[in-house]
Amino acid sequence: MAGTKLFPTQSTHSLSFRHFFALAPPRAVSYPTRVRLDCAKLTRLRVLAMAAKRSPKRLKYSAPRVSKIDDLVYVEVDPSGTENWKLEPVIELLNQGAVGVIPTDTVYAIVCHLKSHSAIERLRRIKNIEPSKPLSILCRSLRDIDTYTTGFPRGDGQGHANIFRAVKHCLPGPYTFILTASKELPKQCVRYGTTTAKYSARKNVGVRMPDDAICQAILEKMDAPLISTSVKWPKENEWMIDPVVIADIYGAEV
Repeated sequence: MAGTKLFPTQSTHSLSFRHFFALAPPRAVSYPTRVRLDCAKLTRLRVLAMAAKRSPKRLKYSAPRVSKIDDLVYVEVDPSGTENWKLEPVIELLNQGAVGVIPTDTVYAIVCHLKSHSAIERLRRIKNIEPSKPLSILCRSLRDIDTYTTGFPRGDGQGHANIFRAVKHCLPGPYTFILTASKELPKQCVRYGTTTAKYSARKNVGVRMPDDAICQAILEKMDAPLISTSVKWPKENEWMIDPVVIADIYGAEV
């Protein structure tokens, strides 16, 4: 079974993440390498997804396999994708402007709605990401990639390669492609410092279509792609792959 966790604010209670995910074993993964794209494959018996939104509104869920501790909601989900209906609380919170942690086909990612300015700023604060650093996009389809970037070259019959045709065979998959952002992408996602220039060069952004059943199920129900950044140790440049540890460290922040 996989654990899916989401919460409108912060929470602590008698049922801890360590207890809830006690059966989650450590896993070995191959990590992404950058050649203008990231590669890796993550297997797991349990996965964690969590989302939080700072709001006085109290959300109530009574569906089976959903546990709510104060403002923290846990959802157990089979990683094969057979129980994706249990992800509805996660999807609802993310669509409302939550910041959360969900699995991908590489490592866990901190995510938020692409069009929620407050959520993007909160994500940056959680990871201590400077405004000069761009964020990546988890896309639902190739159409999203064409909408929020200038897309992949289609070739012109004059010797220029049709990159789009090659990429279609790679997606969904554990790759991050660096493309030029379009005007549809919010400036917060690609803001490289401040500029007063009326016309400035378009910025690059990383785009992904993860091959992960839970991640795909969440993206399919979103009304826009998700902004994402990988989950790492706060003071170390290493990925975090244990959902118990992720919950302990980021649970109060997300």
